[in-house]
Amino acid sequence: MKKPVKSPARSKAFKAGIATRGKVLGTEYVKRAFKNADEFTLPFQEIATEFAWGSVWNRKGLSLRDRSLVTLAQCIALNRPNEIRIHLRGALRNGISKTELSEMCLHSFLYCGGPASLDAFHVMKEALPGLEAELKAERKKR
Repeated sequence: MKKPVKSPARSKAFKAGIATRGKVLGTEYVKRAFKNADEFTLPFQEIATEFAWGSVWNRKGLSLRDRSLVTLAQCIALNRPNEIRIHLRGALRNGISKTELSEMCLHSFLYCGGPASLDAFHVMKEALPGLEAELKAERKKR
């Protein structure tokens, strides 16, 4: 049985990270990530939220849309299918089109290799219908 985990006081960067992470990935996604965290995984959720989402994703040098493209490209280069699925959600929420996603995967073939590019195409093709339906339902609620 999962023990409830007590959260420490939150920093300004953490609070900004929660807001940005919610904007990019969806508030329900972020709520689930923390709800499903336990003693073992909660520290990762906290650090990722405070440092990655609160400090880096909030810098002024790149838009959220550009950060989504860069992040997906890096996930393709590292051949990280789970992270591709997560950041595909953000890319769609940040306005990146299916055509742009396809072109990015194709372009990745040149610099990351065929297997990494092909894996990215497969992951995205599998995940896109569900993510698009989720985004459409979310927009209807607004």
